[in-house]
Amino acid sequence: MRITTRLFPVLILLFGSLHASGPAEVIPVEVVQKQGRYVLERAGEPYTIRGAGLEYSDIAVLVSHGGNSIRTWRTNNAESSGLEVLDNAWKHGVTVTLCIEIGRERHGFDYDDEAAVAAQLEFARGEVMKYKDHPALLVWMIGNEPNLHFKNPKVFDAINDISEMIHEVDGNHPTTTALAGFNAELAGLIETRAPDLDFVSIQMYGDIVNLPRYLNETGFNKPYMVTEWGAVGHWEVRKTTWGAPVEQNSTDKAANYLKSYEVAIASDPDHVLGSYVFLWGQKQERTPTWYGMFLADGKKTEAIDTMHYIWTGAWPENRSPQIEVMQLDSRTSAEDIILSAGGSYDALLTARDPDGDTLTYHWEVLRESEATQDGGDKEDVPESIGGLLDRTDTPAVNLKAPGEAGAFRLFVYVYDGQGNAGHANIPFLVQ
Repeated sequence: MRITTRLFPVLILLFGSLHASGPAEVIPVEVVQKQGRYVLERAGEPYTIRGAGLEYSDIAVLVSHGGNSIRTWRTNNAESSGLEVLDNAWKHGVTVTLCIEIGRERHGFDYDDEAAVAAQLEFARGEVMKYKDHPALLVWMIGNEPNLHFKNPKVFDAINDISEMIHEVDGNHPTTTALAGFNAELAGLIETRAPDLDFVSIQMYGDIVNLPRYLNETGFNKPYMVTEWGAVGHWEVRKTTWGAPVEQNSTDKAANYLKSYEVAIASDPDHVLGSYVFLWGQKQERTPTWYGMFLADGKKTEAIDTMHYIWTGAWPENRSPQIEVMQLDSRTSAEDIILSAGGSYDALLTARDPDGDTLTYHWEVLRESEATQDGGDKEDVPESIGGLLDRTDTPAVNLKAPGEAGAFRLFVYVYDGQGNAGHANIPFLVQ
């Protein structure tokens, strides 16, 4: 794995002055090793990434909490072109790790198909030529989790070919690929099949606390970024007897964000070039609240308080509501809750606000997700079932269990009136 050394001259070295002066020249980025520590340098100066995975959220909010960089999963998303993403980032003084989407074996791409691989290389070349000179560009990411459920190691040959192409036409930006997890096999494949990459990127969730051990066991001693981390994954938690994953509430999630950062990212300053927390936005993945740091209505959760603290060293002036306990039928999500069809059951949320703000509440019942997708593939939000709650706006409500057998989930949201919220849910089975 080579360290980028090619640099083009630039007229202005400081990002702030470039931002203030309008249109700017390309800003060179490289990975250097100084006194045994790997450092990402931008315009010749150390650049500390305070990053988040962000595609559709407001970059200004990220900046207000101390963030300075975003990563994408493709060069063009459904709403914005790559140029629009880069221009918007530049407008806010933010850099971009721009992902070039490549074929996934789990989606049917065949890395033995030489014509398809060649076409992919040319697609990547076109994307690089479009965006390589933009001053907001920080790093090229070649594919997102290309190793997820892969069998053909030629995917890493293709990644290496794209990296070599990038280094031929763009001497100003390093290359990486984002791996799902990390182990000795992946370290070996990168070393032997994709040595042109400047560094690797690693994506882990609950298991990230074991990343230092995995790196030590493989003898890995090179630079890396962590480009997805945050909540405990839905595949990593306890499941009910009917297979529903048990989700942490927003306060427990926030505590896990802090623990993950301190144990697996801040603990290795000699090799970690930066990180991108997941997800600065909202999405449906098993539930509408599992991975997003925002709710669907745009309210901020306690995970954002945590990132504000990590990025700035201080807690935000107004903090999110904190969840103490949610109960259904006097039980918590630590137990399997099985209800009788049509039965009446009390539910309760105990929450507090650190600032003494007046709290409001909203409850709802959804069918349990039947999604089997993985890797962040698109899921539909389960159906909301109305008419089951006597009220939806108080900390204590009464639930009339659905009259049909099946798996459901009770959600509660608590708001502080300051743009912040907490959330919790309990899966339950009706028999």
